[in-house]
Amino acid sequence: MACLPIEAQDAVEVLLKKSPVRQLEEHVTSLSNYLWSRKRPPEDRDLREKAIELEKKFTENKHFQSDINIYQKEQKLKNDVLNSLRKNIYHWQPLSYTAQIGLVYLAARFDGGFAAVSRVLHEIYQRVPGFSPQTLMDFGSGIGSVLWAAHGIWGNNLKEYMCIDSSASMNTLSELILRGGSEQGEMHISGVHFRQFLPVSPKVQFDLVVSAYSLNELPNFAERERIIQTLWRKTGGFLVLIENGTREGHQLLMEARDIVLKGGDKEVWDHRPAFVFAPCPHQLECPKLAESSQIPCNFVQRYQPLKFSWKPSVRWEKFSYIIFSRGPVGESDRHWPRVVGPVLCRPRHVHCNTCCSDGKLHHHVITAKKHGKDLYRCARICEWGDRLPAITSNLGPDKTVCDEKECS
Repeated sequence: MACLPIEAQDAVEVLLKKSPVRQLEEHVTSLSNYLWSRKRPPEDRDLREKAIELEKKFTENKHFQSDINIYQKEQKLKNDVLNSLRKNIYHWQPLSYTAQIGLVYLAARFDGGFAAVSRVLHEIYQRVPGFSPQTLMDFGSGIGSVLWAAHGIWGNNLKEYMCIDSSASMNTLSELILRGGSEQGEMHISGVHFRQFLPVSPKVQFDLVVSAYSLNELPNFAERERIIQTLWRKTGGFLVLIENGTREGHQLLMEARDIVLKGGDKEVWDHRPAFVFAPCPHQLECPKLAESSQIPCNFVQRYQPLKFSWKPSVRWEKFSYIIFSRGPVGESDRHWPRVVGPVLCRPRHVHCNTCCSDGKLHHHVITAKKHGKDLYRCARICEWGDRLPAITSNLGPDKTVCDEKECS
């Protein structure tokens, strides 16, 4: 179970005690719901296509076959199309993180964001023990969840943290947390630098580049493409992208996946190719996108939330993520299937939904008799998001219905 370092928890308590924000619980709930349901801004091309579709629909309506003059008809058509667009198109607005909103965000998202980032970074730490990053760049760093999580894993091996956030208030708040909630306090983590603008020069790379819950704050696809290409350009080892575990968050990551894997960046200095390190055990298109239901590829992490009277003792963070590596890494086990849903343990058998190296989703019923005791034990203790130490062919054919006698 993930838990914020005690130093971070103490700093949050100090900051919120002297906070001017009233009715904090209501503000936290409102902001959390808004961020979870947030969608990408509509593209101008999509708006034009929708407008043409509506115009055709209204023109064919008998309502427009009346004898009013042409000018009045055009004006009415224009007004009806605009009103329909306003009602049916998502109205995206940029978020402005003032000092007060930053404190609400701190109470709402610090613990859950830290939990997700810790879980994702542990994937690298466990699978590539020889990777010991010295430099980290965090785009959209906000209140510093990434640097706290990275420091908790690699400790003093990390010498430099470049934290980039366009909000000066968030940068100030992040530094206050590092100082224990006081401007005069000592920095708990050294080597941290704050910037409001993303450096675009490809000459300086970072061992680890992370962007957590930030892609949806960019105003259009062109800007997302530019930022993602810049982040990959700055990546020396791994690029980590994390978003909400919603359909929207998953689609943002799949968009980023295409941008990185297909290339197209004219300013290439590092010619090592991009590989999907996790969560996919393959380099093919995400099979979740091919499903008619379009259920997102997401994962969960249990964590201990900040100590507020309205929060339970344990919560779960649902998130989607993707990790890119410079060149293939962890070749010996990179084809292990990934568990992409809750694991159901039943008497003498285990149900696992997996994404496998063939680029397809599978449902397996694992038993000690058919698959061996070792794999059976692994399946019983594995969790949503873990990998099964097996090759797809060794798991046998899919089985979607368990034997009634075994289930009884």
